[in-house]
Amino acid sequence: MNILLVVAVALIDADDRILIAQRPEGKKLAGLWEFPGGKIDPGERPEAALIRELREELDITVKEDCLAPLTFASHAYDDFHLLMPLYICRRWEGFVRPREGQAIKWVKAAQMRDYPMPPADAPLIPPLIDLLG
Repeated sequence: MNILLVVAVALIDADDRILIAQRPEGKKLAGLWEFPGGKIDPGERPEAALIRELREELDITVKEDCLAPLTFASHAYDDFHLLMPLYICRRWEGFVRPREGQAIKWVKAAQMRDYPMPPADAPLIPPLIDLLG
């Protein structure tokens, strides 16, 4: 089984809310809510991939020293195994603006279970609740 390495981030605002994005129609798992991020290109470091993805998806600039690893997900889908480190980030430059037609929401950690998420994302919620209360 192939291992797919992706990276994700919990952007946390001044009110301790976390940004989630809804996968747009036409994509696999469309309609589900997820953390911003994406695939790591060959030879790319996870932090560099996350900085690139945030610029492409949300039009924000993140510095590497503002990314802190929190936890990771390891999930077996039918045709591949997903390994996804989750970082937290509280500082970025610019205003969050969805650039790929995705809906976005800022939600409290305790409310994240109210939004249907891909199977790999759901186990990342408890560490965020522990962190943010």
